Amino acid sequence: MNAVDYLRISLIDRCNFRCQYCVPEGDDLTYLLQQDWLSLDEITTLVQGIFIPLGFRRFRLTGGEPLLRPGLVELVAQLTALQDVEDLALTTNGFYLENLAEPLYQAGLRRINISLDSLQPEVFDQMIGNGRGGRSRWPAVWNGIQAAHQVGFDPLKLNVVIIPGVNDGEVLPLAELTLQRRWHVRFIEFMPIGNDQLFGDRGWITSAHLRQQIQERWGLTSGQVQGAGPADVFQIPGALGTVGFISQMSECFCDRCNRMRLSADGWLRPCLLNETGQLDLKTALRQGMSLGEIQTQVQALLTLKPDINFKAQDRGTPGTYGRTMSQIGG
Repeated sequence: MNAVDYLRISLIDRCNFRCQYCVPEGDDLTYLLQQDWLSLDEITTLVQGIFIPLGFRRFRLTGGEPLLRPGLVELVAQLTALQDVEDLALTTNGFYLENLAEPLYQAGLRRINISLDSLQPEVFDQMIGNGRGGRSRWPAVWNGIQAAHQVGFDPLKLNVVIIPGVNDGEVLPLAELTLQRRWHVRFIEFMPIGNDQLFGDRGWITSAHLRQQIQERWGLTSGQVQGAGPADVFQIPGALGTVGFISQMSECFCDRCNRMRLSADGWLRPCLLNETGQLDLKTALRQGMSLGEIQTQVQALLTLKPDINFKAQDRGTPGTYGRTMSQIGG
């Protein structure tokens, strides 16, 4: 079991997209009230007073869509100012990034992941739940990616969830983005979380199959890119960027898991695919529990994490999750 030193922090459970792989079509989500979110100061207190003393050094801000969270730039500045925060990253759908890329960079953020599931606006809109007749959201996301690139985010990663029959024909065009830019495209296997009905209907494609397509077109060598995730990284010969593959369905990497997840309302979750063993850190803070007592509880959960980690990835547990992927924070 790897040392657990990486915390994903969900800032908000709301998102302005309804991506097919994240939210079932027609599903009405119940969102948290703003007073139920961890405050910015509570997040900083937990990072500084609980997680850093327990050895956490790498942090990622997620959602929902984190760019919707008021005070995001201020929070980034608070976290990057902490001496023992070695790495802070953010995952976004990019829709609001064009105007926020510069402020986030100035606040100290250097690494960013942006979802880009298609280079075709009509397919992109289909995947994010943007109905026909509405203005396409693809240009805003593309402009956000360009803004992040111009500001200097490095590495700049593009996350792609491949769904059979929807965007599986774009593997090569997406991989080609890495040739002339220091962009890092990461192909993610579709999972039965968030929309198990679509998963049951469409199924998923293995990373090995996607990798073979790229290998046959250009060839592949091993590659490297900064990050704390489980991606297997390769590089097209001569490319400036890399291609990565996150194979949570076809390859069990639970024994390499180095992360925990903190929800927007303060629940600490040791495993994405297992809802047992969670701790309510927000209530503990607001009821006056000392940081030492909370730290003891988190340490105990860290000890239990290897037994909680989900290892039957071939089965999945569709229909049993209390929260969608957008509410968990990915």
